[in-house]
Amino acid sequence: MTSTDKPAVAIRVWDPFVRIFHWTLVACVLLNFGVVEEGEDLHQWLGWLASGLVAARVVWGFVGTRHARFADFFPTPQRIRLHLQAMRRREPDAHPGHNPLGALMMLVLMALVAALGLTGWMQTTDRWFGEEWLMELHEALANGLMVLAGVHAAAAIVMGRLQRVNLVKAMITGVKRWS
Repeated sequence: MTSTDKPAVAIRVWDPFVRIFHWTLVACVLLNFGVVEEGEDLHQWLGWLASGLVAARVVWGFVGTRHARFADFFPTPQRIRLHLQAMRRREPDAHPGHNPLGALMMLVLMALVAALGLTGWMQTTDRWFGEEWLMELHEALANGLMVLAGVHAAAAIVMGRLQRVNLVKAMITGVKRWS
């Protein structure tokens, strides 16, 4: 190692609950969007599971481990501004947990899943069954979720390369390693 090399840093960030939540939610969304036919029982069960996962993650955001708590990463306007300024200056802005933009995306994605759960449930009730606008809203929310999930995945790869940390691997192992 030369004097300009920095040693690798490893931090245990994502607890098992967060990792299981993340990958189970990914599976629910991908199955419901691309494999299971809408209206099938499995589609509804996967929607219920996804909604339950989001509800559990919200609770975990208040009582969970340090980096799972919203207080650790909540994307305030100031945190977002400082993060964007550091990015513009190409300065390192390492965050053990979510960076402010990642946190914002996570919250938006969870809100979309919750809205899908609500609009999906509404379609099963006598009051809202067969309402065209509700079906269209549900579909638009699903499409928006897929677009933003794609942006989220791409951003994790790009930011991981810029920051020299494998963010996908970190979501599997729970450990972030900066090189």
